[in-house]
Amino acid sequence: MRYYLIVGEPSGDLHGANLMKGLKKADPEASFRFWGGDKMASVGGSENLVKHYRETSFFGFLNVLKNLRTIGRQFKECQADIAAYKPDVVILIDYPGFNMKMARWAHEQGIRVYYYIAPKVWAWKEWRVKQIRKYVDRLYIIFPFEQAYFPRFGITPHFEGNPLVDAIEERRPSLPTPEQFRSEHGLDERPIVALLAGSRPTEIRCNLRLMAELAQRIADRQFVVAGVSWLDRSLYEHYTANYPIRFVQDQTYELLSVSEAAVVTSGTATLETALMGIPEVVVYEIPWLYEKLRPLVVKIPFVSLVNLNLGREAVREIVEHNPAPAMNEEELRKILVGGSERERMLRDFDELRSIIGDRGASDRFAADMVKAIKGH
Repeated sequence: MRYYLIVGEPSGDLHGANLMKGLKKADPEASFRFWGGDKMASVGGSENLVKHYRETSFFGFLNVLKNLRTIGRQFKECQADIAAYKPDVVILIDYPGFNMKMARWAHEQGIRVYYYIAPKVWAWKEWRVKQIRKYVDRLYIIFPFEQAYFPRFGITPHFEGNPLVDAIEERRPSLPTPEQFRSEHGLDERPIVALLAGSRPTEIRCNLRLMAELAQRIADRQFVVAGVSWLDRSLYEHYTANYPIRFVQDQTYELLSVSEAAVVTSGTATLETALMGIPEVVVYEIPWLYEKLRPLVVKIPFVSLVNLNLGREAVREIVEHNPAPAMNEEELRKILVGGSERERMLRDFDELRSIIGDRGASDRFAADMVKAIKGH
């Protein structure tokens, strides 16, 4: 069968590649065409990569506004390519700003639409639920709590686990020892605290200064920022230049694997950190106005995926305007070795892993897709 996949960012490229591997297992005759990245190209062939996510990733309102013509042109290019390829199914992976529009177009053309990794409508833009119900033939979810959410809107979701488990377990054999990591990056013997300030410029601007201040307050630990290659290093250095902080690039899993604890923004990184068994504090500074309006606009009780899946505040969330450095320090000290919350948090992470599911989710999702297509 013929599969057309669309992703728009690095995490989608990773999950798309693992899903494609699963589709090949379930359907040995599978052929692919896709918008994605290098990882998907390594599975489906670089000749089938229509557009790299580096050309299609536009984050933030102003950035999207500046590139409206480009986005519109890309949308038309995608439509034309899908029409020419004539796939058995279009598989949309996260990236809702683009993919929800594509879902409508494909549905109107009579093309089967599967959405893999559902848009986070439970957090914002809940109006998209109606579009999902109308234009998506099959919705695949990766968080257990979503199993109760979507049926309230007449949508039957399909859950087979979380592909992050596959991504992490795939990397474990190649992760460095603490000695190797310290040697490679010129670190000393002090325990390491990972700083995961986000992967977008706005996240770095909001959070990294708060995280950097901890390095001055807790001198018996060394703090290391996990950077990403698609952001200029100078953006990080602007907020860390006056602090004793080291920097690594595109080595988040490597850094977490040797860390005693982590300070993390909200988002997928909170779940990745927990699944790797690293105690964490979630820190995110928000604008003053947003803090005041938050009770009116935010429909979820927590911002971290750890807490949302467990249904309680297992990891401390400090999400407010201008949080006090002393409070950030206090919460971090609680989860360092010997801290009052460390062992409790590690037990909570064991529970989290049990409800998230075992490895092999990507293969299970793929098998369900193939079965569903053949059953039509």
